[in-house]
Amino acid sequence: MRIGISVGDLNGIGLEIILKTFSDFSSFKNTTPIIFASKQAVVSYQKKLNSFYEVHYIAEISAAKENALNVLTIWNNTISLQIGKPSKETGKHAVISFAKAVEFLKNNEIDALVTAPIDKKTIQSKDFYFPGHTDYLIKELAGDGMMLLMTKTLRVGLVTDHLPIRQIADAVTKERIIAKATALIKCLKQDFAIKTPKIALLGLNPHCGDNGVIGTEDDEVVSPAIAELIASEINAFGPFPADSFFGSGNYKNYDAILAMYHDQGLTPFKTLSFGKGVNYTAGLNKVRTSPDHGTAYDIAGQNKADESSFKEAVLAAIEIVNNRK
Repeated sequence: MRIGISVGDLNGIGLEIILKTFSDFSSFKNTTPIIFASKQAVVSYQKKLNSFYEVHYIAEISAAKENALNVLTIWNNTISLQIGKPSKETGKHAVISFAKAVEFLKNNEIDALVTAPIDKKTIQSKDFYFPGHTDYLIKELAGDGMMLLMTKTLRVGLVTDHLPIRQIADAVTKERIIAKATALIKCLKQDFAIKTPKIALLGLNPHCGDNGVIGTEDDEVVSPAIAELIASEINAFGPFPADSFFGSGNYKNYDAILAMYHDQGLTPFKTLSFGKGVNYTAGLNKVRTSPDHGTAYDIAGQNKADESSFKEAVLAAIEIVNNRK
């Protein structure tokens, strides 16, 4: 199985966690990982780390070796690394790596894509103006994409993701909730082989609005959406007050949770599983995963980065591709 890897921000910990992940192939039998970058970039980073891992450099994807870490050269210019510091140069090359990997994914030249962390500010340009990986993938690939954070025992999907707080209430519509819940159910069946999945939906307002005292959206939008889902024979439950749902352990009773907005879902998720979680773009016709953390400039180049989340992202991508097959 060919796993494409976009290199992320070269001044962050992306290359370090990639190299560490594939220093041992015992967990990745019959796997061909391919980094989209350049030899100069990888060699320069290894020198900065003073740590050298075996890498196979190729000019064509057909030359990739199984059970070896491959680097497909997609640019030839020299990059000046300033590890630990954001820069427009590494932001530009993070986009080049990502966009090229997506191109190969669309053309079925790789089976899945795992993305190393980017800096959302340095990637911005007149040619690439997206809040992150997910938004670009939704534009480029087919399906109804949704951010899904997951571990082996916890999955949290989002109705809205990278939106400012002031825009969230207007974006949480009945139609959007139904679309995301339906996509989540399909994902649980197709990608995780769960025959009759159960999902819980969180309320939008504190205490689900307290019968209209703290907002009417839960009564007028969220509850009717759940009623329609149930009528279409989807096992949807809620809305549940978000403040007590995770602390009470209630999340353990469901195959996935659908949160209304980014921090409502990601704050408890990362509290419970930070460093071991995976970000999966569910609902698309292609498979993409990533670790649940960012560039970590503060520890970049110091050989301190923990590769656990990136490794789990690779394993999850492999599992999902196999389940789909």
